[in-house]
Amino acid sequence: MAEVPVKPYTDVQVQSIRRRSISVLALGQILGGLGGGATLTLGSLLIVHLSGLDSLAGMAATMNTLGAAAMAIPLAMLAHKYGRRISLSTGALIAAFGSALIVTAAILGSVPLLFIGMLVLGTASAMNLQSRFAATDLSSEATRGRDLSLVVWTTTIGAVIGPNLFAPGEVVSQAFGLPEYTGGFLIAMAAQVIGMIIYFSGLRPDPMKVALVQSKEPAHKPRRGGGFRLLREIPAARRAVITVALSHAYMVSLMSMTPVHMQHHGATLTIIGLTISLHVLGMYALSPVFGWLTDKVGGRTVVLAGQILFISASLCVWFAPTNATVVTVALGLLGLGWSASTVAGSTMVSGAVPVQDRTSLQGTSDLLMNLAGAAGGLSAGPILAVFGFHGLALGLLVLAAIVVLVNRRTSTPVPAMLTLD
Repeated sequence: MAEVPVKPYTDVQVQSIRRRSISVLALGQILGGLGGGATLTLGSLLIVHLSGLDSLAGMAATMNTLGAAAMAIPLAMLAHKYGRRISLSTGALIAAFGSALIVTAAILGSVPLLFIGMLVLGTASAMNLQSRFAATDLSSEATRGRDLSLVVWTTTIGAVIGPNLFAPGEVVSQAFGLPEYTGGFLIAMAAQVIGMIIYFSGLRPDPMKVALVQSKEPAHKPRRGGGFRLLREIPAARRAVITVALSHAYMVSLMSMTPVHMQHHGATLTIIGLTISLHVLGMYALSPVFGWLTDKVGGRTVVLAGQILFISASLCVWFAPTNATVVTVALGLLGLGWSASTVAGSTMVSGAVPVQDRTSLQGTSDLLMNLAGAAGGLSAGPILAVFGFHGLALGLLVLAAIVVLVNRRTSTPVPAMLTLD
Protein backbone atom coordinates (compact mmCIF):
# COMPACT_ATOMS: atom_id res chain seq x y z
CA MET A 1 0.00 0.00 0.00
CA ALA A 2 1.47 3.35 -1.03
CA GLU A 3 2.24 6.40 1.09
CA VAL A 4 2.12 4.76 4.51
CA PRO A 5 3.78 7.05 7.07
CA VAL A 6 6.53 5.51 9.17
CA LYS A 7 5.92 7.24 12.48
CA PRO A 8 3.19 5.57 14.60
CA TYR A 9 0.25 7.56 15.88
CA THR A 10 -0.41 8.05 19.60
CA ASP A 11 -3.28 6.13 21.19
CA VAL A 12 -5.24 9.36 21.53
CA GLN A 13 -4.79 10.11 17.84
CA VAL A 14 -5.82 6.61 16.85
CA GLN A 15 -9.02 6.78 18.88
CA SER A 16 -9.85 10.17 17.40
CA ILE A 17 -9.30 8.86 13.86
CA ARG A 18 -11.34 5.74 14.68
CA ARG A 19 -14.34 7.74 15.91
CA ARG A 20 -14.24 10.13 12.97
CA SER A 21 -13.89 7.27 10.48
CA ILE A 22 -16.91 5.46 11.92
CA SER A 23 -18.99 8.64 11.67
CA VAL A 24 -17.97 9.14 8.03
CA LEU A 25 -18.66 5.49 7.21
CA ALA A 26 -22.07 5.64 8.87
CA LEU A 27 -23.09 8.72 6.89
CA GLY A 28 -21.81 7.21 3.67
CA GLN A 29 -23.68 4.00 4.45
CA ILE A 30 -26.96 5.90 4.70
CA LEU A 31 -26.43 7.58 1.35
CA GLY A 32 -25.20 4.40 -0.31
CA GLY A 33 -28.18 2.45 0.96
CA LEU A 34 -30.52 4.57 -1.11
CA GLY A 35 -29.30 2.95 -4.32
CA GLY A 36 -29.96 -0.57 -3.10
CA GLY A 37 -33.34 0.33 -1.69
CA ALA A 38 -34.39 2.01 -4.92
CA THR A 39 -33.25 -0.96 -7.01
CA LEU A 40 -35.40 -3.49 -5.18
CA THR A 41 -38.61 -1.47 -5.63
CA LEU A 42 -38.34 1.10 -8.42
CA GLY A 43 -36.01 -1.21 -10.36
CA SER A 44 -38.58 -3.98 -10.49
CA LEU A 45 -41.30 -1.55 -11.56
CA LEU A 46 -39.09 -0.03 -14.25
CA ILE A 47 -38.14 -3.44 -15.67
CA VAL A 48 -41.79 -4.46 -15.95
CA HIS A 49 -42.68 -1.06 -17.41
CA LEU A 50 -40.05 -1.29 -20.17
CA SER A 51 -40.30 -5.00 -20.92
CA GLY A 52 -44.01 -5.58 -20.33
CA LEU A 53 -43.13 -8.87 -18.60
CA ASP A 54 -43.97 -9.45 -14.93
CA SER A 55 -41.68 -12.49 -14.97
CA LEU A 56 -38.62 -10.22 -15.25
CA ALA A 57 -39.37 -8.24 -12.09
CA GLY A 58 -36.98 -10.35 -10.02
CA MET A 59 -34.07 -9.45 -12.32
CA ALA A 60 -33.59 -6.18 -10.44
CA ALA A 61 -32.53 -7.97 -7.26
CA THR A 62 -30.62 -10.63 -9.20
CA MET A 63 -28.55 -8.14 -11.18
CA ASN A 64 -27.92 -6.09 -8.05
CA THR A 65 -26.61 -9.15 -6.22
CA LEU A 66 -24.42 -10.24 -9.13
CA GLY A 67 -23.03 -6.73 -9.42
CA ALA A 68 -22.18 -6.69 -5.74
CA ALA A 69 -20.46 -10.05 -6.07
CA ALA A 70 -18.48 -8.93 -9.13
CA MET A 71 -17.19 -5.78 -7.41
CA ALA A 72 -16.37 -7.28 -4.00
CA ILE A 73 -12.79 -8.33 -4.77
CA PRO A 74 -11.90 -5.34 -7.03
CA LEU A 75 -12.94 -2.92 -4.29
CA ALA A 76 -10.97 -4.94 -1.74
CA MET A 77 -7.91 -4.79 -4.01
CA LEU A 78 -8.29 -1.01 -4.25
CA ALA A 79 -8.53 -0.81 -0.47
CA HIS A 80 -5.36 -2.87 -0.08
CA LYS A 81 -3.36 -0.81 -2.56
CA TYR A 82 -4.66 2.70 -1.95
CA GLY A 83 -6.71 2.58 1.27
CA ARG A 84 -10.39 2.75 2.16
CA ARG A 85 -10.77 6.38 1.06
CA ILE A 86 -9.99 5.64 -2.58
CA SER A 87 -11.83 2.31 -2.60
CA LEU A 88 -15.09 3.60 -1.15
CA SER A 89 -15.14 6.87 -3.08
CA THR A 90 -14.46 4.96 -6.31
CA GLY A 91 -17.27 2.54 -5.47
CA ALA A 92 -19.67 5.43 -4.89
CA LEU A 93 -18.71 6.98 -8.23
CA ILE A 94 -19.29 3.68 -10.07
CA ALA A 95 -22.66 3.27 -8.34
CA ALA A 96 -23.65 6.79 -9.43
CA PHE A 97 -22.72 5.82 -12.99
CA GLY A 98 -24.98 2.78 -12.65
CA SER A 99 -27.92 5.03 -11.75
CA ALA A 100 -27.13 7.20 -14.77
CA LEU A 101 -27.14 4.11 -17.02
CA ILE A 102 -30.56 3.11 -15.66
CA VAL A 103 -32.02 6.55 -16.44
CA THR A 104 -30.45 6.46 -19.91
CA ALA A 105 -31.88 2.98 -20.52
CA ALA A 106 -35.36 4.24 -19.60
CA ILE A 107 -35.02 7.16 -22.01
CA LEU A 108 -33.88 4.85 -24.83
CA GLY A 109 -36.34 2.08 -23.90
CA SER A 110 -33.49 -0.45 -23.78
CA VAL A 111 -34.03 -3.42 -21.47
CA PRO A 112 -30.48 -4.84 -21.96
CA LEU A 113 -28.94 -1.48 -21.00
CA LEU A 114 -31.28 -1.38 -18.02
CA PHE A 115 -29.95 -4.74 -16.83
CA ILE A 116 -26.38 -3.48 -17.24
CA GLY A 117 -27.25 -0.41 -15.18
CA MET A 118 -28.72 -2.60 -12.43
CA LEU A 119 -25.54 -4.69 -12.51
CA VAL A 120 -23.30 -1.62 -12.17
CA LEU A 121 -25.49 -0.18 -9.41
CA GLY A 122 -24.80 -3.37 -7.46
CA THR A 123 -21.47 -1.71 -6.66
CA ALA A 124 -23.38 0.27 -4.02
CA SER A 125 -24.11 -2.97 -2.15
CA ALA A 126 -20.49 -4.11 -2.43
CA MET A 127 -19.33 -0.74 -1.15
CA ASN A 128 -21.74 -0.84 1.79
CA LEU A 129 -20.50 -4.31 2.72
CA GLN A 130 -16.91 -3.07 2.66
CA SER A 131 -17.88 -0.11 4.87
CA ARG A 132 -18.74 -2.43 7.74
CA PHE A 133 -15.26 -3.96 7.54
CA ALA A 134 -13.66 -0.52 7.28
CA ALA A 135 -15.24 0.32 10.63
CA THR A 136 -13.04 -2.35 12.25
CA ASP A 137 -9.70 -1.17 10.82
CA LEU A 138 -8.75 0.66 14.01
CA SER A 139 -10.84 -1.37 16.46
CA SER A 140 -9.41 -3.34 19.31
CA GLU A 141 -10.60 -6.88 19.91
CA ALA A 142 -12.81 -5.49 22.68
CA THR A 143 -14.65 -3.04 20.36
CA ARG A 144 -14.55 -4.71 16.94
CA GLY A 145 -18.08 -6.11 17.05
CA ARG A 146 -19.58 -2.88 18.35
CA ASP A 147 -17.86 -0.72 15.73
CA LEU A 148 -18.90 -3.00 12.87
CA SER A 149 -22.48 -3.24 14.08
CA LEU A 150 -22.91 0.53 14.38
CA VAL A 151 -22.17 0.93 10.67
CA VAL A 152 -24.45 -2.02 9.84
CA TRP A 153 -27.21 -0.39 11.90
CA THR A 154 -27.14 2.78 9.79
CA THR A 155 -28.09 0.63 6.79
CA THR A 156 -31.60 0.66 8.29
CA ILE A 157 -32.04 4.30 7.31
CA GLY A 158 -31.12 3.82 3.65
CA ALA A 159 -33.07 0.56 3.47
CA VAL A 160 -36.21 2.30 4.77
CA ILE A 161 -35.88 5.50 2.72
CA GLY A 162 -34.85 3.84 -0.57
CA PRO A 163 -38.10 1.95 -1.25
CA ASN A 164 -40.05 5.14 -0.51
CA LEU A 165 -38.42 7.27 -3.20
CA PHE A 166 -41.35 6.63 -5.56
CA ALA A 167 -43.40 9.76 -4.80
CA PRO A 168 -40.56 12.31 -4.60
CA GLY A 169 -38.86 10.57 -7.51
CA GLU A 170 -41.92 11.03 -9.71
CA VAL A 171 -41.90 14.75 -8.93
CA VAL A 172 -38.26 14.90 -10.02
CA SER A 173 -38.80 12.87 -13.21
CA GLN A 174 -41.77 15.03 -14.22
CA ALA A 175 -39.80 18.22 -13.55
CA PHE A 176 -37.05 17.07 -15.94
CA GLY A 177 -39.40 15.46 -18.45
CA LEU A 178 -37.96 12.00 -17.84
CA PRO A 179 -39.71 8.60 -18.12
CA GLU A 180 -41.74 7.13 -15.28
CA TYR A 181 -39.88 5.48 -12.37
CA THR A 182 -36.56 7.23 -13.12
CA GLY A 183 -36.67 10.10 -10.62
CA GLY A 184 -35.79 7.85 -7.69
CA PHE A 185 -32.60 6.81 -9.46
CA LEU A 186 -31.66 10.46 -10.00
CA ILE A 187 -32.03 10.97 -6.25
CA ALA A 188 -29.95 7.87 -5.60
CA MET A 189 -27.30 9.11 -8.05
CA ALA A 190 -27.07 12.45 -6.26
CA ALA A 191 -26.77 10.62 -2.93
CA GLN A 192 -23.91 8.50 -4.28
CA VAL A 193 -22.05 11.57 -5.54
CA ILE A 194 -22.42 13.20 -2.14
CA GLY A 195 -21.26 9.96 -0.54
CA MET A 196 -18.19 9.94 -2.79
CA ILE A 197 -17.29 13.45 -1.64
CA ILE A 198 -17.80 12.48 2.01
CA TYR A 199 -15.58 9.40 1.73
CA PHE A 200 -12.87 11.20 -0.22
CA SER A 201 -12.71 14.19 2.10
CA GLY A 202 -13.64 12.57 5.41
CA LEU A 203 -11.41 9.48 5.54
CA ARG A 204 -8.22 11.46 6.18
CA PRO A 205 -6.00 9.96 7.43
CA ASP A 206 -7.08 6.68 5.92
CA PRO A 207 -8.05 4.15 8.65
CA MET A 208 -6.53 1.21 6.78
CA LYS A 209 -3.19 3.00 6.38
CA VAL A 210 -3.21 3.98 10.04
CA ALA A 211 -3.95 0.37 10.99
CA LEU A 212 -0.91 -0.81 9.04
CA VAL A 213 1.30 1.74 10.76
CA GLN A 214 0.00 0.78 14.21
CA SER A 215 0.13 -2.96 13.61
CA LYS A 216 2.33 -4.85 16.05
CA GLU A 217 2.16 -7.95 13.88
CA PRO A 218 5.31 -8.93 11.97
CA ALA A 219 5.29 -7.30 8.55
CA HIS A 220 4.91 -9.63 5.60
CA LYS A 221 3.80 -9.53 2.03
CA PRO A 222 0.17 -10.56 1.48
CA ARG A 223 -0.17 -14.24 0.59
CA ARG A 224 -0.34 -15.09 -3.08
CA GLY A 225 -3.68 -16.53 -4.07
CA GLY A 226 -5.58 -13.89 -2.11
CA GLY A 227 -8.54 -14.67 0.07
CA PHE A 228 -9.12 -18.17 -1.28
CA ARG A 229 -5.66 -19.23 -0.18
CA LEU A 230 -6.36 -17.75 3.24
CA LEU A 231 -9.50 -19.88 3.41
CA ARG A 232 -7.49 -23.00 2.65
CA GLU A 233 -4.74 -22.24 5.15
CA ILE A 234 -6.48 -20.61 8.12
CA PRO A 235 -9.34 -22.49 9.85
CA ALA A 236 -10.60 -19.37 11.65
CA ALA A 237 -10.95 -17.54 8.32
CA ARG A 238 -12.71 -20.51 6.75
CA ARG A 239 -15.10 -20.83 9.68
CA ALA A 240 -16.01 -17.14 9.62
CA VAL A 241 -16.61 -16.97 5.86
CA ILE A 242 -18.71 -20.15 5.83
CA THR A 243 -20.80 -18.69 8.64
CA VAL A 244 -21.46 -15.43 6.80
CA ALA A 245 -22.16 -17.04 3.42
CA LEU A 246 -24.50 -19.80 4.59
CA SER A 247 -26.36 -17.52 7.00
CA HIS A 248 -26.99 -15.09 4.15
CA ALA A 249 -28.17 -17.91 1.89
CA TYR A 250 -30.57 -19.10 4.62
CA MET A 251 -32.09 -15.65 5.02
CA VAL A 252 -32.43 -14.87 1.30
CA SER A 253 -33.93 -18.29 0.48
CA LEU A 254 -36.76 -18.07 3.01
CA MET A 255 -37.37 -14.32 2.77
CA SER A 256 -37.57 -14.21 -1.03
CA MET A 257 -40.36 -16.80 -1.16
CA THR A 258 -42.42 -15.42 1.71
CA PRO A 259 -44.40 -12.76 -0.24
CA VAL A 260 -45.32 -15.28 -2.95
CA HIS A 261 -46.38 -17.89 -0.39
CA MET A 262 -48.43 -15.44 1.67
CA GLN A 263 -50.17 -14.04 -1.41
CA HIS A 264 -51.13 -17.53 -2.56
CA HIS A 265 -52.76 -18.13 0.83
CA GLY A 266 -54.87 -14.98 0.82
CA ALA A 267 -52.72 -12.50 2.76
CA THR A 268 -53.35 -8.86 1.87
CA LEU A 269 -50.61 -6.62 0.53
CA THR A 270 -50.75 -4.73 3.82
CA ILE A 271 -50.00 -7.88 5.82
CA ILE A 272 -47.23 -8.89 3.41
CA GLY A 273 -45.70 -5.41 3.63
CA LEU A 274 -45.84 -5.51 7.43
CA THR A 275 -44.18 -8.93 7.45
CA ILE A 276 -41.27 -7.75 5.27
CA SER A 277 -40.93 -4.52 7.27
CA LEU A 278 -40.63 -6.48 10.53
CA HIS A 279 -38.09 -8.74 8.84
CA VAL A 280 -35.95 -5.78 7.76
CA LEU A 281 -36.29 -4.29 11.24
CA GLY A 282 -35.01 -7.54 12.70
CA MET A 283 -32.07 -7.53 10.28
CA TYR A 284 -30.72 -4.14 11.29
CA ALA A 285 -32.36 -2.55 14.33
CA LEU A 286 -30.68 -4.75 16.96
CA SER A 287 -27.31 -5.09 15.24
CA PRO A 288 -25.57 -2.92 17.92
CA VAL A 289 -26.84 -5.36 20.55
CA PHE A 290 -25.36 -8.30 18.68
CA GLY A 291 -22.13 -6.36 18.16
CA TRP A 292 -21.88 -5.68 21.89
CA LEU A 293 -22.59 -9.32 22.68
CA THR A 294 -19.92 -10.41 20.18
CA ASP A 295 -17.35 -8.32 22.05
CA LYS A 296 -18.52 -9.60 25.44
CA VAL A 297 -19.14 -13.32 24.93
CA GLY A 298 -17.38 -14.06 21.64
CA GLY A 299 -18.38 -14.42 18.00
CA ARG A 300 -19.03 -18.17 18.11
CA THR A 301 -21.59 -17.85 20.89
CA VAL A 302 -23.50 -15.13 19.04
CA VAL A 303 -23.34 -17.13 15.79
CA LEU A 304 -24.86 -20.14 17.54
CA ALA A 305 -27.58 -17.91 18.97
CA GLY A 306 -28.26 -16.71 15.43
CA GLN A 307 -28.62 -20.28 14.19
CA ILE A 308 -31.09 -21.01 17.00
CA LEU A 309 -33.14 -18.05 15.77
CA PHE A 310 -32.98 -19.44 12.22
CA ILE A 311 -34.10 -22.86 13.41
CA SER A 312 -36.96 -21.28 15.38
CA ALA A 313 -38.10 -19.44 12.24
CA SER A 314 -38.10 -22.68 10.22
CA LEU A 315 -40.02 -24.53 12.91
CA CYS A 316 -42.66 -21.79 13.01
CA VAL A 317 -43.15 -22.13 9.27
CA TRP A 318 -43.15 -25.94 9.48
CA PHE A 319 -45.91 -26.08 12.08
CA ALA A 320 -48.14 -23.30 10.68
CA PRO A 321 -47.18 -22.42 7.09
CA THR A 322 -50.58 -20.90 6.25
CA ASN A 323 -50.98 -18.81 9.38
CA ALA A 324 -50.06 -15.22 8.45
CA THR A 325 -49.34 -14.24 12.06
CA VAL A 326 -46.99 -17.18 12.62
CA VAL A 327 -45.22 -16.51 9.29
CA THR A 328 -44.76 -12.86 10.31
CA VAL A 329 -43.19 -13.98 13.58
CA ALA A 330 -40.99 -16.39 11.64
CA LEU A 331 -39.73 -13.61 9.36
CA GLY A 332 -38.93 -11.47 12.40
CA LEU A 333 -36.91 -14.33 13.88
CA LEU A 334 -35.24 -14.83 10.49
CA GLY A 335 -34.12 -11.20 10.44
CA LEU A 336 -32.76 -11.42 13.97
CA GLY A 337 -30.91 -14.64 13.13
CA TRP A 338 -29.32 -13.00 10.10
CA SER A 339 -28.29 -9.98 12.16
CA ALA A 340 -26.67 -12.05 14.91
CA SER A 341 -24.90 -14.41 12.51
CA THR A 342 -23.73 -11.73 10.08
CA VAL A 343 -22.51 -9.23 12.67
CA ALA A 344 -20.66 -11.91 14.63
CA GLY A 345 -19.42 -13.71 11.52
CA SER A 346 -18.16 -10.50 9.90
CA THR A 347 -16.39 -9.56 13.13
CA MET A 348 -14.72 -12.98 13.07
CA VAL A 349 -13.65 -12.38 9.44
CA SER A 350 -11.90 -9.15 10.43
CA GLY A 351 -10.11 -10.78 13.34
CA ALA A 352 -9.08 -13.99 11.59
CA VAL A 353 -5.98 -12.73 9.75
CA PRO A 354 -3.22 -10.12 10.12
CA VAL A 355 -3.86 -6.56 8.97
CA GLN A 356 -1.85 -7.08 5.77
CA ASP A 357 -4.21 -9.88 4.66
CA ARG A 358 -7.45 -8.42 5.94
CA THR A 359 -8.78 -6.76 2.78
CA SER A 360 -8.17 -9.92 0.71
CA LEU A 361 -10.21 -12.05 3.08
CA GLN A 362 -12.93 -9.42 3.42
CA GLY A 363 -13.35 -9.15 -0.34
CA THR A 364 -13.54 -12.92 -0.71
CA SER A 365 -16.07 -13.09 2.11
CA ASP A 366 -18.29 -10.50 0.42
CA LEU A 367 -17.99 -12.30 -2.92
CA LEU A 368 -19.05 -15.65 -1.45
CA MET A 369 -21.77 -14.02 0.64
CA ASN A 370 -23.37 -12.48 -2.45
CA LEU A 371 -22.99 -15.64 -4.53
CA ALA A 372 -24.54 -17.70 -1.73
CA GLY A 373 -27.45 -15.27 -1.53
CA ALA A 374 -27.97 -15.41 -5.29
CA ALA A 375 -27.85 -19.20 -5.26
CA GLY A 376 -30.30 -19.31 -2.37
CA GLY A 377 -32.74 -16.98 -4.09
CA LEU A 378 -32.57 -18.84 -7.40
CA SER A 379 -32.97 -22.30 -5.87
CA ALA A 380 -35.73 -21.35 -3.43
CA GLY A 381 -38.36 -21.05 -6.18
CA PRO A 382 -38.02 -24.60 -7.54
CA ILE A 383 -37.84 -26.00 -3.99
CA LEU A 384 -41.01 -24.12 -3.07
CA ALA A 385 -42.77 -25.46 -6.16
CA VAL A 386 -41.86 -29.07 -5.36
CA PHE A 387 -41.88 -29.25 -1.55
CA GLY A 388 -43.95 -26.25 -0.48
CA PHE A 389 -43.05 -23.40 1.85
CA HIS A 390 -42.80 -25.67 4.87
CA GLY A 391 -40.52 -28.03 2.92
CA LEU A 392 -38.24 -25.13 2.01
CA ALA A 393 -38.06 -24.06 5.65
CA LEU A 394 -37.21 -27.58 6.76
CA GLY A 395 -34.56 -28.05 4.09
CA LEU A 396 -32.77 -24.88 5.17
CA LEU A 397 -32.03 -26.51 8.52
CA VAL A 398 -29.15 -28.25 6.73
CA LEU A 399 -27.42 -24.87 6.36
CA ALA A 400 -27.87 -24.12 10.05
CA ALA A 401 -26.47 -27.55 10.93
CA ILE A 402 -23.34 -26.88 8.85
CA VAL A 403 -22.76 -23.51 10.53
CA VAL A 404 -23.21 -25.07 13.97
CA LEU A 405 -20.79 -27.85 13.02
CA VAL A 406 -18.00 -25.54 11.88
CA ASN A 407 -18.42 -23.32 14.95
CA ARG A 408 -18.16 -26.09 17.54
CA ARG A 409 -15.72 -25.27 20.33
CA THR A 410 -13.42 -28.17 19.53
CA SER A 411 -10.16 -28.58 17.70
CA THR A 412 -11.87 -30.65 15.02
CA PRO A 413 -10.92 -29.19 11.63
CA VAL A 414 -13.53 -27.98 9.18
CA PRO A 415 -14.60 -30.90 6.97
CA ALA A 416 -12.73 -31.09 3.68
CA MET A 417 -15.95 -30.61 1.69
CA LEU A 418 -16.23 -27.13 3.20
CA THR A 419 -12.70 -25.89 2.65
CA LEU A 420 -13.59 -24.26 -0.69
CA ASP A 421 -10.51 -25.75 -2.31
